[in-house]
Amino acid sequence: MRFADPIVLILLPLLAGYLWLQRSRAGRAPRAYVAFPPLALLDGVGGGGRARWAALLPALRAATATLLIVALARPQGAKDVRDVHLRGRNIVLALDISSSMKAVDFRPGNRLEVSKRVLADFVRARKGDFLGLVVFASRALTQVPLTNDTGVLNEMLARVDIGLLPDGTAIGTALAMSADRLKDLPRASCAIVLITDGGNNTGSPDPLTAANIARALGIRVYTIGVSAHDSSSDANRDTAHAASGLAYSETPSALSARDEDVLRRIASITGGRYYRATDPGVLAGVMANIDRLEKTELHLRDVRSYREYYAWVLLPALIALGLDLALGAMWLRTLP
Repeated sequence: MRFADPIVLILLPLLAGYLWLQRSRAGRAPRAYVAFPPLALLDGVGGGGRARWAALLPALRAATATLLIVALARPQGAKDVRDVHLRGRNIVLALDISSSMKAVDFRPGNRLEVSKRVLADFVRARKGDFLGLVVFASRALTQVPLTNDTGVLNEMLARVDIGLLPDGTAIGTALAMSADRLKDLPRASCAIVLITDGGNNTGSPDPLTAANIARALGIRVYTIGVSAHDSSSDANRDTAHAASGLAYSETPSALSARDEDVLRRIASITGGRYYRATDPGVLAGVMANIDRLEKTELHLRDVRSYREYYAWVLLPALIALGLDLALGAMWLRTLP
């Protein structure tokens, strides 16, 4: 059972407050009244049958209003339900979109374009897997929650670009958000694939704390360092200039030994692996290795359509309204 328009139910507490206010007002004596001393003789006389039933009319009005509100919320029940059995994995792709991903040491295109292209091929090859997409810079954003609709995920992946989020590299934040998406799913099939070209420099928690959270949830993290050269070496720096065609001052940033150590430790803590992707071919090979993750059986109930039940609520509401009008006009009629 569900409600198609649950926002309408907010009227129920408002109705309850209105009824309580009316009841409290009815119990108060009027501010000004005319006393009729002879009426004191009637104090010991009990009310008639009609007087005892007078409270029925407010109850019928309250029931009518309540039932009408429930009917407007459109209660529904499952009509066409199918059991779906899938064998697959649950994978969240966490993609770095910081400004350093503009570097063009991967040909053709910059690091982000090449990463997106490889990820798109990886997504298209999924059969029965559920995938999500988290992008991050100085903060993280769930671009696509877990879905088995690869077309939708690739469409959203194509829209990802640098500048979508303020600049920075919040690896820990991205890991924590990705783990949150997988926390209630079978452990053996859950993994996070983190692609970045730099070290954590903002956000919380820190990467190793986030890695321990993922481990506690039974989620493996596969980290991929995207960098075609090592900036710690002058010889490699000169090679990068020649390969990328950039001026010396425009040399792309590279993963430092410290950055790689953090990524390696994240993978080790969670039971995953660290990969250094130095060109598009290596990156594609890394994704092929991740494709060998263990699959688990997923049993889902897919509700294709719903049956409307508002008429079953509307009918007693109309009956209560009719009784209120009929009794108020005849047997329980009162004089002004």
